Amino acid sequence: MKRLRRQRVRTPKPTTPQLFRTATAKPLRRTPPRPSPTVDRASIQIQDMALTRIGLAGLAVMGQNLALNIAEKGFPISVYNRTTSKVDETVQRAKVEGNLPVFGFHDPASFVGSIQKPRVVIMLVKAGAPVDQTIATLAAHLEQGDCIIDGGNEWYENTERREKAMEERGLLYLGMGVSGGEEGARNGPSLMPGGSFEAYKYIEDILLKVAAQVPDSGPCVTYIGKGGSGNFVKMVHNGIEYGDMQLIAEAYDVLKSVGKLTNSELQQVFSEWNKGELLSFLIEITADIFGIKDEQGEGYLVDKVLDKTGMKGTGKWTVQQAAELSVAAPTIEASLDSRFLSGLKDERVEASKIFQGDYSTGLPVDKAQLIEDVRQALYASKICSYAQGMNIIKAKSTEKGWGLNLGELARIWKGGCIIRAIFLDRIKKAYDRNPNLANLLVDPEFAQEIMDRQAAWRRVVCLAINNGVSTPGMSASLAYFDSYRRNRLPANLVQAQRDYFGAHTYERVDMPGSFHTEWFKTARNSKI
Repeated sequence: MKRLRRQRVRTPKPTTPQLFRTATAKPLRRTPPRPSPTVDRASIQIQDMALTRIGLAGLAVMGQNLALNIAEKGFPISVYNRTTSKVDETVQRAKVEGNLPVFGFHDPASFVGSIQKPRVVIMLVKAGAPVDQTIATLAAHLEQGDCIIDGGNEWYENTERREKAMEERGLLYLGMGVSGGEEGARNGPSLMPGGSFEAYKYIEDILLKVAAQVPDSGPCVTYIGKGGSGNFVKMVHNGIEYGDMQLIAEAYDVLKSVGKLTNSELQQVFSEWNKGELLSFLIEITADIFGIKDEQGEGYLVDKVLDKTGMKGTGKWTVQQAAELSVAAPTIEASLDSRFLSGLKDERVEASKIFQGDYSTGLPVDKAQLIEDVRQALYASKICSYAQGMNIIKAKSTEKGWGLNLGELARIWKGGCIIRAIFLDRIKKAYDRNPNLANLLVDPEFAQEIMDRQAAWRRVVCLAINNGVSTPGMSASLAYFDSYRRNRLPANLVQAQRDYFGAHTYERVDMPGSFHTEWFKTARNSKI
């Protein structure tokens, strides 16, 4: 009995990173007493170690990189994965990348027990059932007041369901959007935490250091709001990303198919664009892509990539939510449709044999003028895409009572995330000037920019149509602008048709009230 009592070491206090050895699977400790057959070795190891600040479960690329980022910022972190080889791999990476304070555990009990109280565990696992399974595994070892954070691309209603279930067990829950891909996760992502504000305060100090840092506006993280707001905002962020990528692809197609620009010329054009109003992560990487030669053969790699776009669902969710909220989002919808059509590769190949022919006008093209027109069309279309995304967020915020700050969202997207762009600062300022702005298009600065660019925008869309090149995103953006700017649309005829065949009634422009006309009888009598 004496020997067992000596093994019961007192609970250690949270410590600073200096108390940790370089990243290994086992933390620094005195040589523990030899366990008796009735004492678990893992339990003794946990008792003998200095507790870590936070835990992370789910060690695919994003999880590994975020764990290393947290450790590099001075926060000792415990890591766990169901596939134990991922744990060892992460610990080894931490050692190679600077002896970072990362500590690996092969079982959930030891993992949870290694974290200081109140415990905070970030999950980075595939959305849906795997999240529920991971929560069940972790919650079995958590105590009242501990916190779980889901850092995946989860459907916001699932987050709200889980937050309620965790609250009943005395646990806190956050749904946190993480944008920036693997590079962002490692060096500074944009973070969108929503849910329990108390849980957010647990880790605010970590998130402020781990997030991307923008010199003129600070860390790219803020408390988004209640419930599933963090996941919802990340979802719409991804929808805007769909639109952005589609518009850039269309600009490329017009320049290549109509302007006959080479990959070398395209690289130069996009590099130049990245110095002005289009400066952004997506424009930057697009320029890089055009310059990469194919190591497996001749020519450029981009020309060897199959024209079939994948997706993980957030863009579709965004479009579905736009429809549910009755918010027009044609640019984002067009980008989704384009991905669906790209997936019909075999059908498109067969269709191209049926609809053979030269669809080009054959007219000479002024390359310099085309490049400038496409630049302006891309920028104007981009404004429309962001406006649509912001309107979806605003509508959901109103419906749910989240009270989201659209200007603050634009601020945290300025760095780290995939849609980071210089003009997000302009969006923030637009909402700072008028928090109740009905639409970005009517902000005085953006309104003037669109007016200045609409002639070039129309030329590009017409040129593309006349040459048989599809520009669904640019065309949808232009149609959105043209519909929004008109004080009268042909919707009067549509409503008259609805009343004709379905007696749905209509309103009049010259008097109040709801009306119904027996159109069929009136039309028949007028023919007699």
